[in-house]
Amino acid sequence: MGHASGKRAGTRYAYSRNFKEKGMIRLSTYLTQYHVGDIVDIVANAAVQKGLPYKWYHGKTGIVYNVTKSALGIIVHKPVGNRYLEKRVNIRIEHIRHSKCRQSFVQRVKDNAAKKREAKETGNPVFLKRQPVQPREARTVVVGDNKPETITPIPYETTI
Repeated sequence: MGHASGKRAGTRYAYSRNFKEKGMIRLSTYLTQYHVGDIVDIVANAAVQKGLPYKWYHGKTGIVYNVTKSALGIIVHKPVGNRYLEKRVNIRIEHIRHSKCRQSFVQRVKDNAAKKREAKETGNPVFLKRQPVQPREARTVVVGDNKPETITPIPYETTI
């Protein structure tokens, strides 16, 4: 038998809906506002065939460059050979959601700004750079009331 090579070949699991997310599409999908410059994730929803992105774009992240009433123009950087090509794809909003990739960064910027403001008012210097996880502090184990126990495995028994 030959190998299928259609547009949706090999998408049996990629295009399937998640557990408890089958059926009608949420209204919030249509009410979400997108603006030029937003970072979005492309996640194909196979319940809507119109404006369905090609399977390569499923799971990719891009930047919005055009907004229409029912679709978005998105710039995605695609590796081709030894370079990245800027691909412009038009995809309906059912297949798009806001990316959470910048949430932690934006939150850290806000926290740092608050720390700077507080340090300026109090006059104390503040260190804002991220640090890797440091080794744990040294501690002493006291065995006065807590005697060590010898632990041995239970012998294997064959009871039929």
